[in-house]
Amino acid sequence: MRVTPCQAVLSAAIGLNLLLLLLLYWRWAPATSSRYGIPGVTVLLREFEPWDNDVPGTARAFSPRHPVAVVTETVLYPPLPLPPGVTVLPVLPAPERPPPLAHPERHVRTRHVALVPDGTRALPGLLERMRDALEDAGGAARLAAAPVGTEPLRCLELSLEAREWTVRYRDAAGGMPGLCQAVEGSAVLLLRTRDLFALPFPLARPVATALFIQAAFRGWKVRVVPAAFPVSRRLPSSPHQQWKAGSGLESRRRRLMRELGIKREVLPDGRERWYGCGKDTARCFGTIHAGTPQYLLSGRWTPPCCLRALRETTRHVVSVLEAAGIRYWLEGGSLLGAVRLRDIIPWDYDVDLGIYKEDVGKCRWLAAAAAGQAVEDAEGFLWEKAAEGEFYRVHYSRSNRLHVDLWPFYSRGGVMTKETWLGHRQDVEFPERFLQPRVPLEFAGLRAMAPNSAREFLELKFGAGAIEKPEYPNPSV
Repeated sequence: MRVTPCQAVLSAAIGLNLLLLLLLYWRWAPATSSRYGIPGVTVLLREFEPWDNDVPGTARAFSPRHPVAVVTETVLYPPLPLPPGVTVLPVLPAPERPPPLAHPERHVRTRHVALVPDGTRALPGLLERMRDALEDAGGAARLAAAPVGTEPLRCLELSLEAREWTVRYRDAAGGMPGLCQAVEGSAVLLLRTRDLFALPFPLARPVATALFIQAAFRGWKVRVVPAAFPVSRRLPSSPHQQWKAGSGLESRRRRLMRELGIKREVLPDGRERWYGCGKDTARCFGTIHAGTPQYLLSGRWTPPCCLRALRETTRHVVSVLEAAGIRYWLEGGSLLGAVRLRDIIPWDYDVDLGIYKEDVGKCRWLAAAAAGQAVEDAEGFLWEKAAEGEFYRVHYSRSNRLHVDLWPFYSRGGVMTKETWLGHRQDVEFPERFLQPRVPLEFAGLRAMAPNSAREFLELKFGAGAIEKPEYPNPSV
């Protein structure tokens, strides 16, 4: 069969394309699959301060036996005398280049990576022991940890309560020996390269916190290897540098928690770290549409910082009302929370109190709000008339508009009614007998006044079985 020149050119083009595809596969496939990855461990130096570090010494300790990469947000300054062959990996994009982590396989081609704290010194064979311990775990662990220095690691349980925006740490009790969900203490952390770069925030800082929380989302555990890596010297090296490092750590931790959607950490000793809104910030969520906050659509409940602010605002408002002699009671969903939980319903975003309209003038802050003023009291809470109608709001602060709504009712022929109706399910008139007398109920850390016969009152407002059948504010949405 005679081959024409055109067919010959076409065959050559096809062959060239196949060769290029083969070269590309050979170039990229080894780094994207642990089955084909290069055996070995790449050392990543991520946790260090640019102005006070031992990065060159740490890099020399592990190189050239292991590939070493220094991971940094900025150009290393002052410049560091890194050993030959050590890679500097920038993790922030720049206008002149694509995001550096778009193709992490260009930088790490070994099957395993180890995130090594600054100042650590290599111990022959220990990274290999960690790798073997990880692989021998048979899927029970996806990370391995070994201590740095003389202090042993503290094995912790990590409870991720995503719906409540909370991470809770406890001392590990029992379980498989050497398996934890997190560790406390300086540690080298080793994992498969494919696992590291499958995480949404693979090289976020603080490194250990970022890895443990992301691992918890996936149900991964940590295999602890008891042998310890030596450490060169104490870092940071002076009290001033320690202060700078602590300040930077707090800033990075806050940024990380914001990215991971965590508002509260509960530490093993019961102390709490908060990362959400406060008096001087805006609240954690925006305008509410159709009675449904945005966080409910993400499968989450009210952020714990917001619930804390609502409790604080409620306690303050109740104390002011009681001191002024204003008759008030728990209304709507707040009464429902008191009966169900003695607290705010976990997905509620405000607190409702009813008050007698004729009592408004007894409180200077309410009287000012009724006159059209927005006034800040001595504790920093903001009292104002609501824009939506004839009722009042007490905000946590000028910046943070978490609030308690005060609904003025008056009696008309023995029935409690009001001027403004917003179409809420519970927005109905009711007999005044429910307030004669009012009774105390535990709510949000205090004893607040409530209607008598709470069940009957709530079923009038919400329908039969309201207490036993919790519902979101807009179930159809």
